[in-house]
Amino acid sequence: MIVDLPDTTVSTIAKKLVSVREEGGAVALGRVLTLVIVSTGGFDEEAIDAANAASREHPMRVIVLVIEPDASTGLDAQIRVGGDAGASEVVVLRARGAAAGNQESLVNGLLLPDAPVVAWWPEDPPVDVAESPIGRMAQRRITDASTKPIAHDRLAQLGSVYAPGDTDLAWTRLTNWREQLAAVLDQPPFEPVTAVTVVGAGSSPSTGLLAAWLRLKLDVAVEWRYTDSDEWAHGIRSVTLSRASGDIVLERTSATDATLTQPGQPTHDIVLPRRSLRECLAEELRRLDPDLLYGRVITEGWELLDPPTR
Repeated sequence: MIVDLPDTTVSTIAKKLVSVREEGGAVALGRVLTLVIVSTGGFDEEAIDAANAASREHPMRVIVLVIEPDASTGLDAQIRVGGDAGASEVVVLRARGAAAGNQESLVNGLLLPDAPVVAWWPEDPPVDVAESPIGRMAQRRITDASTKPIAHDRLAQLGSVYAPGDTDLAWTRLTNWREQLAAVLDQPPFEPVTAVTVVGAGSSPSTGLLAAWLRLKLDVAVEWRYTDSDEWAHGIRSVTLSRASGDIVLERTSATDATLTQPGQPTHDIVLPRRSLRECLAEELRRLDPDLLYGRVITEGWELLDPPTR
């Protein structure tokens, strides 16, 4: 069910949410959090789609705040429930002109009572998300360094303003890579790693975060190198861990597969698919406490890392 509310107010939207639930028999008692998506337009439907998919694991209310500061002043809303919202309730707010000036007041009256708040900027986040109007009300704050603004120092900027509760989907995309590398090092011969090389596309912030993680955890020199991207290798291409017995190499061979080469062992083919936006968002919503490891990687690990080479 979709209900349009043109030229409306927050109190009218809140009342309509209650009546829609009563008329449709929807129950909100199982909702575990409020997800606030802040968008400047153009990315909001993709973000809503990811949130709807994640809601099957995390029933929630989704508030999408689309800011249009240059349009004529007004507030339009749309409520989506049932099949149009997965296991969530979706409220889309389009705030135009002066109505977009107070983001906190637009959202406050629609939050689920006594439930955690997670804020997500799919693109164009404020410079310091923790100090932004929406960020101050959230326990977790999600950004994505692979989207706008594209800047070579984006990760350094994230590290300079990091606050507990911040995280980035460029980090979440590394989960499978980190699991594979940790599993390899948990096997004999248990030799120390003496050097690391990480190769990936220059457009991939995940490559830099993986290099920073390895620099922090292994306490060895990490060479971070760019490579020309192709149709499927626009992210991380390979990781080489050097030990006395030889090199361990994990290398992507397609968009879904990789090979693992180790001294004295046959080459293993590994399924290593790129993680979708839905998967990454669902993973981030599984925890509402600060991701302290990400905090250390984006600050301490990043500071220890040498600049990339080409």
